[in-house]
Amino acid sequence: MPISPTVRRNPKRALPGFKLTLGYTLFYLFLIVLVPLSALVLKTFTLTLEQFWSAVASPRVVASYQLTFGASFIAALVNAVFGLLVAWVLVRYPFPGKKIVDALVDLPFALPTAVAGISLTALLANNGWIGSLLEPHGVALAFNRNGVVIALIFIGLPFVVRTVQPVLEDVEKELEEAATCLGASRLQTFRHVIFPTIAPALLTGFAMAFARGVGEYGSVIFIAGNMPMVSEITPLIIIGKLEQYDYAGATAVATVMLLASFAMLLLINALQSWRRQKS
Repeated sequence: MPISPTVRRNPKRALPGFKLTLGYTLFYLFLIVLVPLSALVLKTFTLTLEQFWSAVASPRVVASYQLTFGASFIAALVNAVFGLLVAWVLVRYPFPGKKIVDALVDLPFALPTAVAGISLTALLANNGWIGSLLEPHGVALAFNRNGVVIALIFIGLPFVVRTVQPVLEDVEKELEEAATCLGASRLQTFRHVIFPTIAPALLTGFAMAFARGVGEYGSVIFIAGNMPMVSEITPLIIIGKLEQYDYAGATAVATVMLLASFAMLLLINALQSWRRQKS
């Protein structure tokens, strides 16, 4: 039965038309994202330039920047490697208890961050199950920078696994078989066939894990020790300023973190775009 021109031009849609849907989308993003961030920046503008610099560039705050961004970068890098390995195993190999392992990957998503921090502290402290075994060898994993990195690895792993996993599932195995038939080794097949396909997803997972680590608070404060200039993260600096009713100083430090995270995400997106053009 032929379709009339009217029906062809005006098909029924499950959702309203483009203009109405776009309007709702922009309004929702404006209300949920832009308004809070705008309030953050506007509150910062109540400071003079000298006050702003004093709030964001004091030695204690700078030390917290170094720890927060450095630990987040290291944790995201570790998760990029081992998250790829976990995703590979879950996609490519059948084994008993696979569904349980797959569900455990999402545990940091569902687990309250404070519970994660307390659990890691109970394990890694000097009197914990693991910490008590390492203490005689002079290895301390809790109440220092090591604890911060471990906590960020714990909460960031699912971002990499869940970003890479569906891309690995869609990789055409025929390309791998063709590379093997042409004499490519396993390493060459992974490097030239598989990795270019999953690289954008891996970068995305890395960026998401990094961004989550920069803003993480609950799981870190229990295991970090929170010693100024040593193991104090920037979110704790912000909380401290809020408790002292220094709202402008808190928003100034938060603005610096916002700009740094935004620059990092722009860099990751630029790398992904460049990777797609090269491929």
